[in-house]
Amino acid sequence: QVRLVESGGGLVQAGGSLRLSCAASGSICSINAMGWYRQAPGKQRELAARFTDRGTINYDDSVKGRFTISRDNAKNTVYLQMNSLKPEDTAVYYCNANILRSGFSVSLTYWGHGTQVTVSS
Repeated sequence: QVRLVESGGGLVQAGGSLRLSCAASGSICSINAMGWYRQAPGKQRELAARFTDRGTINYDDSVKGRFTISRDNAKNTVYLQMNSLKPEDTAVYYCNANILRSGFSVSLTYWGHGTQVTVSS
């Protein structure tokens, strides 16, 4: 089994910073892509930032210049440093990863349970 466990959410004032972490664990052979999506109240889940399966990075335009995604491959962990936070960044942030499990020939997409980020004005 594979688990994605997020941490680092919380309440912060506008202009503040938070750092999210997501650790993947289980019978992992390889991680093809990994990143962060977010879902604000009443809205669809959308990409915030991710590493693609080619190792490139995608950011949503709304977070470019403020958010930085990074990873520690040895720990199967991805981070999201969020600076200059705005009230519109308020959302549940979900970790997402495309993982090939040991003994399997097809990779699957996994989601974490989400961590709440609230930015007050």
